Amino acid sequence: MRATSLTNEDQESAPETLGDLLYADNTKTSVSEQEWVGLVRSIGEGDQLALRALYDRTHRLVFTLIMRITNNRETAEELTLDVFHDVWRRAKSYDAAGGSVVGWIMNQSRSRAIDRLRFEQRKKRVNPHPDEATSAAAVSGSDEAVDLTQQRRLLQGALTVLTPDERSAIETAFFSELTHAEVAARLNQPLGTVKTRIRSGLEKLRQALGRGDGVP
Repeated sequence: MRATSLTNEDQESAPETLGDLLYADNTKTSVSEQEWVGLVRSIGEGDQLALRALYDRTHRLVFTLIMRITNNRETAEELTLDVFHDVWRRAKSYDAAGGSVVGWIMNQSRSRAIDRLRFEQRKKRVNPHPDEATSAAAVSGSDEAVDLTQQRRLLQGALTVLTPDERSAIETAFFSELTHAEVAARLNQPLGTVKTRIRSGLEKLRQALGRGDGVP
């Protein structure tokens, strides 16, 4: 469905009350429920002209109801388009036994508006002071950067406990992301020797890191 924005004329000419809308323009022939259902059935079959006809007849009513609930013109315009997008998607599932077409559309409008209000209220509860939240995030990011720097220094200090062969084997295996066999080939060493050096080197690192060696 192609979204159709509400024009300024649509917004400015909207009647002041729902009663005005329900009883406005009495000179026009009233639409029977059978005709309403026929429009929805056509929409369910992909008829965009039927959607346009339904939109033309009901969008002001939808807009006014949402405006009454949200008290925000921009939100009302956005949600009005969302409602008719929902109509387009749900037309096939419409059941006339569950109520009139206009009632069906207005229930969707009311639900949309109330959901938006609840969403806005949740946002205010979760983040009542956006500036403070931003500041807290910046402090948190600084703390994480300090932690990473300390961890890097700790690891660099711990590496000094290794023999040159152990350090070479571990750096080749983990920093280059190679298998033990690939490390052995690169270092031109027996596979068993490489495994022993990596195992002994990792044990020394665990002990050094546990003592906190290398921390300034």
